[in-house]
Amino acid sequence: MVPTKTVAVNRKARHEYIVLETVEAGIELVGTEVKSIRMGNVNLKEAWADVRDGEVHLVGMHISPYEKGNIFNRDPERKRKLLLHKSEIRRLYQQVKTQGLTLIPLSLYLKGSLVKVELGLCRGKKLYDKRATAANRDAKRTMDRAVKQQNAE
Repeated sequence: MVPTKTVAVNRKARHEYIVLETVEAGIELVGTEVKSIRMGNVNLKEAWADVRDGEVHLVGMHISPYEKGNIFNRDPERKRKLLLHKSEIRRLYQQVKTQGLTLIPLSLYLKGSLVKVELGLCRGKKLYDKRATAANRDAKRTMDRAVKQQNAE
Protein backbone atom coordinates (compact mmCIF):
# COMPACT_ATOMS: atom_id res chain seq x y z
CA MET A 1 0.00 0.00 0.00
CA VAL A 2 1.55 3.28 -1.14
CA PRO A 3 0.78 6.23 1.17
CA THR A 4 -1.03 9.14 -0.46
CA LYS A 5 -1.12 12.76 0.64
CA THR A 6 -3.64 15.16 -0.89
CA VAL A 7 -1.99 18.47 -1.79
CA ALA A 8 -4.83 20.39 -3.49
CA VAL A 9 -8.55 19.83 -4.06
CA ASN A 10 -10.67 21.61 -6.66
CA ARG A 11 -13.82 22.16 -4.59
CA LYS A 12 -15.30 24.46 -7.21
CA ALA A 13 -15.35 21.59 -9.73
CA ARG A 14 -17.84 19.52 -7.71
CA HIS A 15 -20.07 22.60 -7.42
CA GLU A 16 -19.94 23.58 -11.11
CA TYR A 17 -19.90 20.11 -12.73
CA ILE A 18 -21.47 16.67 -12.47
CA VAL A 19 -18.58 14.20 -12.29
CA LEU A 20 -19.39 11.13 -14.40
CA GLU A 21 -16.06 9.29 -14.16
CA THR A 22 -12.61 9.78 -12.61
CA VAL A 23 -9.18 8.88 -14.00
CA GLU A 24 -5.79 8.92 -12.29
CA ALA A 25 -3.00 10.47 -14.36
CA GLY A 26 0.65 11.23 -13.81
CA ILE A 27 1.94 14.70 -14.57
CA GLU A 28 5.18 15.78 -16.25
CA LEU A 29 6.94 18.33 -14.01
CA VAL A 30 10.39 19.83 -13.45
CA GLY A 31 12.21 19.60 -10.11
CA THR A 32 11.34 23.02 -8.72
CA GLU A 33 7.65 22.48 -9.51
CA VAL A 34 7.66 19.24 -7.52
CA LYS A 35 9.26 21.01 -4.55
CA SER A 36 6.68 23.78 -4.74
CA ILE A 37 3.84 21.21 -4.90
CA ARG A 38 5.24 19.40 -1.85
CA MET A 39 5.02 22.73 0.00
CA GLY A 40 1.37 23.06 -1.10
CA ASN A 41 1.83 26.05 -3.42
CA VAL A 42 -0.60 24.93 -6.13
CA ASN A 43 -4.02 26.14 -7.29
CA LEU A 44 -6.47 24.07 -9.37
CA LYS A 45 -9.46 26.45 -9.40
CA GLU A 46 -9.42 27.52 -13.06
CA ALA A 47 -7.67 24.44 -14.46
CA TRP A 48 -8.93 22.10 -17.17
CA ALA A 49 -7.47 19.43 -19.44
CA ASP A 50 -7.25 19.48 -23.22
CA VAL A 51 -6.81 16.50 -25.58
CA ARG A 52 -4.78 17.38 -28.69
CA ASP A 53 -2.59 15.37 -31.06
CA GLY A 54 -2.90 12.21 -28.98
CA GLU A 55 -1.73 13.94 -25.78
CA VAL A 56 -3.53 15.38 -22.78
CA HIS A 57 -2.35 18.73 -21.39
CA LEU A 58 -3.37 20.41 -18.15
CA VAL A 59 -4.08 24.10 -18.74
CA GLY A 60 -4.54 26.84 -16.15
CA MET A 61 -3.06 25.09 -13.11
CA HIS A 62 -0.94 27.57 -11.14
CA ILE A 63 2.18 26.28 -9.38
CA SER A 64 3.88 29.10 -7.50
CA PRO A 65 7.61 29.46 -8.18
CA TYR A 66 9.86 27.74 -5.65
CA GLU A 67 11.56 30.41 -3.48
CA LYS A 68 14.97 28.76 -3.57
CA GLY A 69 14.73 27.83 -7.25
CA ASN A 70 16.37 30.89 -8.91
CA ILE A 71 16.94 30.25 -12.66
CA PHE A 72 15.32 26.80 -12.69
CA ASN A 73 11.79 28.10 -12.02
CA ARG A 74 9.37 27.77 -14.93
CA ASP A 75 6.29 29.77 -15.89
CA PRO A 76 3.65 29.14 -13.16
CA GLU A 77 0.79 28.88 -15.69
CA ARG A 78 2.46 26.76 -18.40
CA LYS A 79 0.74 23.75 -20.01
CA ARG A 80 1.74 20.49 -18.37
CA LYS A 81 1.56 17.12 -20.10
CA LEU A 82 -0.48 14.40 -18.38
CA LEU A 83 0.75 10.82 -18.53
CA LEU A 84 -1.94 8.36 -19.60
CA HIS A 85 -2.07 5.19 -21.69
CA LYS A 86 -2.97 5.64 -25.37
CA SER A 87 -6.17 3.66 -24.95
CA GLU A 88 -7.28 5.93 -22.09
CA ILE A 89 -6.47 9.04 -24.13
CA ARG A 90 -8.47 7.71 -27.10
CA ARG A 91 -11.45 6.86 -24.90
CA LEU A 92 -11.40 10.27 -23.19
CA TYR A 93 -11.05 12.04 -26.55
CA GLN A 94 -14.09 10.20 -27.91
CA GLN A 95 -16.22 11.10 -24.91
CA VAL A 96 -15.12 14.75 -24.91
CA LYS A 97 -15.81 15.21 -28.62
CA THR A 98 -19.01 13.20 -29.04
CA GLN A 99 -20.79 13.86 -25.74
CA GLY A 100 -19.57 17.41 -25.11
CA LEU A 101 -17.95 16.58 -21.78
CA THR A 102 -15.02 18.37 -20.10
CA LEU A 103 -11.89 17.09 -18.36
CA ILE A 104 -11.45 18.87 -15.01
CA PRO A 105 -8.71 18.16 -12.42
CA LEU A 106 -10.45 17.28 -9.15
CA SER A 107 -7.42 16.83 -6.92
CA LEU A 108 -3.64 16.76 -6.90
CA TYR A 109 -1.88 14.33 -4.58
CA LEU A 110 1.40 12.62 -3.84
CA LYS A 111 1.42 8.85 -4.25
CA GLY A 112 4.70 7.76 -2.74
CA SER A 113 7.22 10.02 -4.48
CA LEU A 114 5.04 10.61 -7.57
CA VAL A 115 2.68 13.51 -8.21
CA LYS A 116 -0.71 12.37 -9.51
CA VAL A 117 -3.80 14.22 -10.75
CA GLU A 118 -7.35 12.93 -10.41
CA LEU A 119 -9.14 13.95 -13.60
CA GLY A 120 -12.90 14.02 -13.75
CA LEU A 121 -14.93 13.53 -16.92
CA CYS A 122 -17.57 16.16 -16.21
CA ARG A 123 -20.78 17.66 -17.55
CA GLY A 124 -21.64 21.24 -16.61
CA LYS A 125 -24.43 21.75 -14.08
CA LYS A 126 -27.39 23.95 -14.85
CA LEU A 127 -28.69 26.40 -12.25
CA TYR A 128 -31.55 24.06 -11.28
CA ASP A 129 -29.03 21.22 -10.73
CA LYS A 130 -27.07 23.43 -8.32
CA ARG A 131 -30.27 24.31 -6.46
CA ALA A 132 -31.26 20.64 -6.20
CA THR A 133 -27.81 19.74 -4.86
CA ALA A 134 -28.05 22.49 -2.22
CA ALA A 135 -31.57 21.38 -1.25
CA ASN A 136 -30.46 17.74 -0.88
CA ARG A 137 -27.49 18.78 1.24
CA ASP A 138 -29.72 20.89 3.51
CA ALA A 139 -32.27 18.08 3.86
CA LYS A 140 -29.54 15.59 4.76
CA ARG A 141 -28.14 18.03 7.33
CA THR A 142 -31.54 18.47 9.01
CA MET A 143 -32.14 14.70 9.06
CA ASP A 144 -28.72 14.09 10.62
CA ARG A 145 -29.42 16.78 13.21
CA ALA A 146 -32.81 15.21 14.05
CA VAL A 147 -31.26 11.73 14.41
CA LYS A 148 -28.54 13.13 16.65
CA GLN A 149 -31.12 14.82 18.89
CA GLN A 150 -33.20 11.62 18.98
CA ASN A 151 -30.17 9.58 20.10
CA ALA A 152 -29.20 12.16 22.72
CA GLU A 153 -32.59 11.91 24.48
